[in-house]
Amino acid sequence: MTALAAVLALLVLPVAGSPAAGADKPSVKLSRSQAGTGGSITVTGTGWRPKALLMMLICGQSVPSRGVAGGTNSCANADGRAVTTDAKGRFSKALPVAEPPEPCPCVVHVATVTGEKAQADAIFMVAGHSVEPLPEEESGARLSVLTDTRLDGSSGLLTSFGAPPARTLVFTVGNVGTAAVKDPVFQVGTAHGVFAPQWEEQQWRGSIAPGKRARIELPVELAAGAHGDYTVSLKYGGKMLAEHPWGVGRPWGVTLFWILLGVVVPAAVFRVGMAGVDRLRPRRTAGRGARHRGLRFPELALRMPRSSGPPAPRSPTTPTPPPSRDPARTLPWFTPDSDPGIPAAGQLSAPHENSPTTPTRKGNT
Repeated sequence: MTALAAVLALLVLPVAGSPAAGADKPSVKLSRSQAGTGGSITVTGTGWRPKALLMMLICGQSVPSRGVAGGTNSCANADGRAVTTDAKGRFSKALPVAEPPEPCPCVVHVATVTGEKAQADAIFMVAGHSVEPLPEEESGARLSVLTDTRLDGSSGLLTSFGAPPARTLVFTVGNVGTAAVKDPVFQVGTAHGVFAPQWEEQQWRGSIAPGKRARIELPVELAAGAHGDYTVSLKYGGKMLAEHPWGVGRPWGVTLFWILLGVVVPAAVFRVGMAGVDRLRPRRTAGRGARHRGLRFPELALRMPRSSGPPAPRSPTTPTPPPSRDPARTLPWFTPDSDPGIPAAGQLSAPHENSPTTPTRKGNT
């Protein structure tokens, strides 16, 4: 009985553990498997990471076994919806039905936007949309990414002033097919936030034999002044190989430049304006008191007689003699050829005791 109980326990444990193992894998279910354009379906998901941001899209030319072969370019990106899972990793949200750019078979593609990558697909048919067979897979040459991708390089001083950020996408691929791969052409896409990536084809020169591996380096460059959260995607043969996040810092040099420009330009305009005002305003004249002090009245000035002889030369060492106190030079009624003590006939000098009794009038000197 003990051995039988042990055997039953071994048989029951794997059966009980299988639902738990399957519950950890993200999955989605649809309320309807077919609907026309303009309608809506309810998408329910379980097994996702708690509080994860997801994006739901209807994609064409895809099946769950092969995934979204054309990438998000084959999806109706304009009609997608974002949803956040609850604390248990579940969600339920309505999704409008829209025709994808590629023909059916179609799927409802749900993938994480940030954090650890996870995705799940569910078969869906858009009523009235064209249906075409899927392209055949190439069995001869297939590449698979063997190591995690990384971005090498760093931003320089010019990047801080708005130069385009540039990195090198480095990864290792292996040829898991039966034919050699020569000069493979990869598609490198850059996406900002939740927007669809912009793809650019880049060719790697070389050959990878079956069962061999090679280290690939591809340049990646963003637009000038780009900043924020970006995602670098790698695709080969229409199949998504890898995605790598890229956080680009803000170009603070550009912000500093605009701040300085906002300070220097107004200061320069102010200086030019003040120079123009200073040139156009009238000149200041002297004050009223200064004008009175500067007035001269030549008609009232006393004209002094000058000596007839030339001035005597002065020695540099001889002091200048004091001004003469001769009455003849200071009084107007004396002339050089008359003397007040010697009377003369017809003199016109000042009156004295020998003069006639005719009264005279003294004037101010």
